[in-house]
Amino acid sequence: MTTIENVDLWFDPLCPWAWMTSRWMLEVEKVRPVHTTFHVMSLSVLNEDKDVPEEYREAIEQGWGPVRICIAAERRHGVEVLRDLYTALGVRRHHEGREFGRDLYVEALAEAGLPVELADAADDDSLDDAVRVSHADGIGRVGEEVGTPVIAIGDVAFFGPVVSPAPKGEQAGTVFDGAHALASYDGFFELKRTRTREPIFD
Repeated sequence: MTTIENVDLWFDPLCPWAWMTSRWMLEVEKVRPVHTTFHVMSLSVLNEDKDVPEEYREAIEQGWGPVRICIAAERRHGVEVLRDLYTALGVRRHHEGREFGRDLYVEALAEAGLPVELADAADDDSLDDAVRVSHADGIGRVGEEVGTPVIAIGDVAFFGPVVSPAPKGEQAGTVFDGAHALASYDGFFELKRTRTREPIFD
């Protein structure tokens, strides 16, 4: 019997790069014995004490709504609901180019088979402590000088990988094999090159 390996992925629905990585991992699941468990992290939390441009500050303030909804859904219905909820949110945000708002939340929740009343969570700041706990779990594995996404393969976590477009089919598996090999070496810390393209949503 094949053993299914779990990979943890921390995402913020606001982040297009986390979206690309998440779509890659769903492709990996088709060609490798891997299951992805999704977790919430927050660019709003990550950048709240940083000096960032005002335009970006406004964007990350709007980012509280979707992460609160994701946390509320996870708390009430279990971590596995994040997979479909994130997909429903992400398609509308990243492929359709829509802004986050109540109509989008209600549609996404309904598509994910979740109560649409969870849209109220977008304005519920009592959920922020739970957002911070989930965020800290992910970021604490890699250090503060990274963003979203974070993936953990076994006991080793790292930022990224940042990919565009998301690899498909066996190529997705090959890229994962490389990430898996790097994660297997305790002395691996960093691998990076200058990004020369924007997210390609296909």
